Order: sequence, then C-alpha cells, then structure tokens
Amino acid sequence: MLVGSSGGHLAQLLALRPWWADRARHWVTFQTPDAESLLVEETVTWAHYPTTRNLPNLVRNTVLAGRLVFRHRPEAILSTGAGVALPFFVIGRLLRIPTVYIEVYDRIDSRTLTARLCRPFTTSLLVQWEEQRRLYPHATVVGTLL
Repeated sequence: MLVGSSGGHLAQLLALRPWWADRARHWVTFQTPDAESLLVEETVTWAHYPTTRNLPNLVRNTVLAGRLVFRHRPEAILSTGAGVALPFFVIGRLLRIPTVYIEVYDRIDSRTLTARLCRPFTTSLLVQWEEQRRLYPHATVVGTLL
C-alpha cells in the first residue's frame, strides 16, 4: 500500500516505479488534478484533506485506514508523508504490517512533523541524504528519489 499526499510526496512514490511496478498495489492520496492524471491506471482510494491541523479529517482518514488495511491486508505500507500517513502507520503497526517511511528529500536540516509522528509506528525509516542521518541516526540512506 502506497500512501502519500499529492504533489511532491506522490512524485517521490512514483519515482519508485522500478520497485512497485511488478507488485500488487493500492494507492491512497488526495484527489487532486495531478494525482488523478498520474494514477489514472492505478487502484486508488482518495483520502480526506486537508490534514494539517484538521482533526475531523484525521478521524475520517483513521476510519479509512482501518477499513482499507483490514480489507486489503497489504504486505507493507510505504509512505513519503505527509499527514495522511499517520493513521495508516498506526493501523499497520497494530496489525504487525511492516511500515516504511521515506523522509522527503528537501528537509535536511530538520525533521518533518509527519516523520516525528510516524516514527514510533515505523518499521524502517529511509532517508535520501547522508546529512539526514544526523536527524535520524538509525535510518538507512537510499539516495534521492527525484
């Protein structure tokens, strides 16, 4: 299951095409024009947004996460953020589904809020720059996705 906000977060997940192209997958993102056009051939569930400081949408996305994760039982949940990732990581952790968080490439001086919130529920934390290991000492550097 690939979970991420639209825009740059989605672009980074799409950059992993060599990894996910031959796997069964289900996408969760926001219904925006870019996401609709980029995922036209994919199985997608549209999440509720905005997520920043929006408690009603956090609750809606938590219900959505529970329903989708129970129904699909993914082998793993992968996200580049942002806010929509948290409920999926919590549910994934509760069900012992591996969760992989990839910190975005444009934050090398400080941790993103989503990474901080998801960290306790993350099985593997990946970063795109060696400099990010200063912020996440146990992370694995995978190189830039874009």
